[in-house]
Amino acid sequence: MPDRNQPALDFLLTRRSYPAKMMTGPGPDEAALTEILTAALRVPDHGKLEPWRLVVLEDAALNRIAAEIEARGPAAGVDPDKIAKSAGTYRGSPLAVMVVSAPVPSDKIPEIEQVQSAAALCLGLVNAATAAGWGANWLSGWFSHDRTFATEVLGIGTGETVAGLIHIGTPGPAAPDRPRPDLSKIVSRVSE
Repeated sequence: MPDRNQPALDFLLTRRSYPAKMMTGPGPDEAALTEILTAALRVPDHGKLEPWRLVVLEDAALNRIAAEIEARGPAAGVDPDKIAKSAGTYRGSPLAVMVVSAPVPSDKIPEIEQVQSAAALCLGLVNAATAAGWGANWLSGWFSHDRTFATEVLGIGTGETVAGLIHIGTPGPAAPDRPRPDLSKIVSRVSE
């Protein structure tokens, strides 16, 4: 039997995201954020292509994004309540890390595996921040998939997409845990 890392397994069996609206400041300082980013970057990356990049959003940048969400929403036909909710998330966030999926041309590594690596990096950030004692939540939202907004406001280049925006801050009171999947309904076995 392999060596068991029970503390790590216990963490994974109980980990949860903190609602962004329940986080407060401060967010992690430079040393804490460097540790979180370093841990999160230990992600599957077939071919060692590093098909992603990270953008740390703080203070004025978060407020600017909130204002741009409010400006772009009506033109994009987004419901006013959805606009207000999205803008409020950014105005209230202590810090967010944007994970940008940036696939690299490769004859060996399919683009989908590179995109999945960016998604794994998002989860790695949530787990690393949570393990370090912070509240963390992986969000995206309509505006991150709106090409005009992504290009003009978030600086997303040609061939890139937003994999996620990971909000990190001081955890507030924990919300009730959500129901978890029933393994008997989603797991099948193939033995021959």
